[in-house]
Amino acid sequence: MEHEKIVTAVKEALEKSPQRKFKESIDLAINLKNLDMNQPQNRFDEEIILPNGVGKQIKIAVFAKGETGQRAKAAGADYVLDPEEINVLGEDKARAKSLAEDVSFFIAESAYMPLIGKTLGPVLGPRGKMPIPLTADKDVVQIITKSRNSIKVRSKDKMTFHISIGKKEMDPVKLSENIEAIINRIEHKYERGLYNVKSIYVKSTMGPAVRVI
Repeated sequence: MEHEKIVTAVKEALEKSPQRKFKESIDLAINLKNLDMNQPQNRFDEEIILPNGVGKQIKIAVFAKGETGQRAKAAGADYVLDPEEINVLGEDKARAKSLAEDVSFFIAESAYMPLIGKTLGPVLGPRGKMPIPLTADKDVVQIITKSRNSIKVRSKDKMTFHISIGKKEMDPVKLSENIEAIINRIEHKYERGLYNVKSIYVKSTMGPAVRVI
């Protein structure tokens, strides 16, 4: 996929987007083809690092205590939750759902994963937000830093899905680099690569769509 072609499409989408009174996102609409989406292996469910972030704060919550909890807080985690709160959240479904909607990525010390799965799995699982397990060989600071520039992309069982890849005020080249990262992941996900892509469009929240592929 030619870089200049993507940049041209992004610039066209930005130029055609009328000015709004709120900060618009830049979104991709991805349309797949020749795949049986009833087969789980064909569904797109990936965490992708965008080279230029998404232009907004990605909220992160960490289930940890002691030194790990302190390091997570120092690294800028938005929520550091004592594991004792897991059962409390499990009983307060409204609060659990609110937290799940507010947070993009959850991280949890691996010892608490079974309890989280049992109590919060029904809330986090369907949203694709089960925690990243923090095992002894992983550094919570590195995971937080990585997650800041990551997005979770899920097609579920749909051939068409949408992804927010940045904000309208971001530089067109940086937005294009984010799009390239997603296209590259799709290309490597499927055996036939981009032959399984019917089309990809880029648009602002309220603007017209411009074809990329």
